[in-house]
Amino acid sequence: MIKKIYITLFLLFCTSVFAIEKKTNFSIEDFENAKANGKTIVINSFESWCGTCVAQTKILNQAKKEFKDVIFMTYEHGKNKEIANKLNIEFRTTIVVYKGNKEVSRLIGQTEKKIIYTAIQEGI
Repeated sequence: MIKKIYITLFLLFCTSVFAIEKKTNFSIEDFENAKANGKTIVINSFESWCGTCVAQTKILNQAKKEFKDVIFMTYEHGKNKEIANKLNIEFRTTIVVYKGNKEVSRLIGQTEKKIIYTAIQEGI
């Protein structure tokens, strides 16, 4: 009986971890316009089934609320190879920060909030 309860709790926890909203909102046109206007842009490459991506998305969703002047763009890596190729992103767990036309930071597989926030601040 206890084993069934543990399994049920485990399954509920795992399902809620992956329930975070992830969607592609990246467009080449918006990206190029933001760069041309000198904006700070944070790009998040993810896969819907990736645990590291879930952790990154949670942090970036929080950052989006705190960094009001930063543009956050996301895309699903496997379904948007043209975006990955354009930005030279090889891994689904990549976060890239631009300030205008210049890439100022690139993180791969990073899930520590302080490091991700520091990377965003490099673009401000």
